[in-house]
Amino acid sequence: MRSWRLNTVLVLIIIFGVAIVGRLFYLQLLNYKFYQAQALGQQAGFSEAQGQRGEIFLKNSQESKGAYGTGDVKSLAINKEKWAVSAVPQKIEDKNIFSELLGKAIGESKEFVLSKIETRDSYTVIKKDLSKAAVEEIEKMKLDGVSLENIPGRYYPQEKIASQVIGFLGGDGAGQYGIEGYYDEILKGQAGIKEEKRGLDLINFSAPELDLNGSDVYLTIDDNIQFEAESLLKEAQKKLNIDSGQIVVLKPDTGRVLAIANFPSFDLNFYSKEKDLDIFQNSAIQKLFEPGSIMKPFTMSMGINEGKITPDTTYTDYGFIKIGPATIYNFDRKKYGQQTMTGVLEKSINTGAVFVSQLISHQTFLDYLGKFGFNEKTGIELQGEVSSKNVLNGPDVEFATASFGQGISVTPIQIARGFSVIANGGKLANLYVVEKIAKGEKETETIPQVSNEQIISKQTASQVTTMLTSVVEKGFGSGAKIPGYYLAGKTGTAQVPFKDKKGYETDKTIQTFIGFGPALNPKFLILVKLDNPKVSSSVLSAVPIFRKLAQYIINYWQIPPDYDTTKK
Repeated sequence: MRSWRLNTVLVLIIIFGVAIVGRLFYLQLLNYKFYQAQALGQQAGFSEAQGQRGEIFLKNSQESKGAYGTGDVKSLAINKEKWAVSAVPQKIEDKNIFSELLGKAIGESKEFVLSKIETRDSYTVIKKDLSKAAVEEIEKMKLDGVSLENIPGRYYPQEKIASQVIGFLGGDGAGQYGIEGYYDEILKGQAGIKEEKRGLDLINFSAPELDLNGSDVYLTIDDNIQFEAESLLKEAQKKLNIDSGQIVVLKPDTGRVLAIANFPSFDLNFYSKEKDLDIFQNSAIQKLFEPGSIMKPFTMSMGINEGKITPDTTYTDYGFIKIGPATIYNFDRKKYGQQTMTGVLEKSINTGAVFVSQLISHQTFLDYLGKFGFNEKTGIELQGEVSSKNVLNGPDVEFATASFGQGISVTPIQIARGFSVIANGGKLANLYVVEKIAKGEKETETIPQVSNEQIISKQTASQVTTMLTSVVEKGFGSGAKIPGYYLAGKTGTAQVPFKDKKGYETDKTIQTFIGFGPALNPKFLILVKLDNPKVSSSVLSAVPIFRKLAQYIINYWQIPPDYDTTKK
């Protein structure tokens, strides 16, 4: 009897064991994918996600230390959380008490808060850009009808530095002006689906391979040169009472832009407080002007390159020249007598430029304007660049005045790029202001591009450079001289045309100086443009500023001198 019972129990245990093994076999081997999916469903979930906007950086560089030098990366535009407080008035029991309490928390008056909620029942934003302390205080109060919103924001640590170059993130979340506008699609984070994995500790983990963030942009702008240029423009406003001004600095051999300074500038963090929206425009790329006498080196380049003149070709200046019914005078109404072409540049003689223009055909003149890039955008990576279309098809006098920079228009960035042809042996370099674009470990660096076309021959470029060096050594540009260094440059004082009729303002001028150095091996090119300084000519305004900035760069880059000043 006992043996029968033991056998029965043993059989039942075996049957039960077989059943368990069979069930495990079914679950773990035959149907494991179904239950694995169920388990993963409990451990992972999906939610909407928005990537962060890419940031903007620059890095100080010294020419002798390579593209990036040894300086630290400096942030120009970074992401920063911003908080806003809002309310649903219909959920508020006592609006007076509510307004008093919330007003104290956010640093506003009771009346300010009441004005936001007393005439509305639905959702309303009360204040944006709350301080951290205000957010903490509101959280403690736990007022009915109040909600805090974390809004992705933008912060510009350098405030006013290179403001028109950087641009800003508008209230609609879109980049506007400058880099922020031009590279908006690359900078902005992408919307997508994020996978979340949940473990026993309930901590969420985003899938590591998902990268919705925007790309970071690194600029070629040199912080020290940019700061110095902007400081010089501020000084010009104080001493010369300029209406506005721009300085462009670039490397003529590669097209690398080192500075684009504008006065006035504005604080990017408070752009919404600006009343004059014109301040957002980058005048260096968005405003046309008549270049005046800084056009004369281009005219000389045309004449020499076409074999019509040499630097020593002479002509006689009578102080004026008649072209049909029109009479063209020198800027200062002086008569200079017999002059070489080098003397024309040294003394900035209008009639000398006209003399050269009359030796070449109108079509040839127009062709060179196009080759120097005066009828097209430079392609610099900044939003809103404009271009002139200098179509001269009228009487001879139009070409005569164009030879000394009147009746044609360019942007400062166009004239700087065109002048680089002379400094760069006759070839045109593409300008660029972005050094690289980076996303994660992937980086795309800008490769400098120089046209294979000889706009002017190397010999022509060398001869014009020598003429421009003489302008600084002996001519009106002598105020730009730096002992030990040969610099090449040209002064310019241009009239300002009326906006709504023919003719020119009698009490306004645009004064410029453009030059490069060292003349025999150019490392930098500088354009200084001052709008309506309260002095008579660029000799007193733009030239000294060029000298100060050139001296700064020479010291900063430790450029060796061309000659020993003790022996010259």
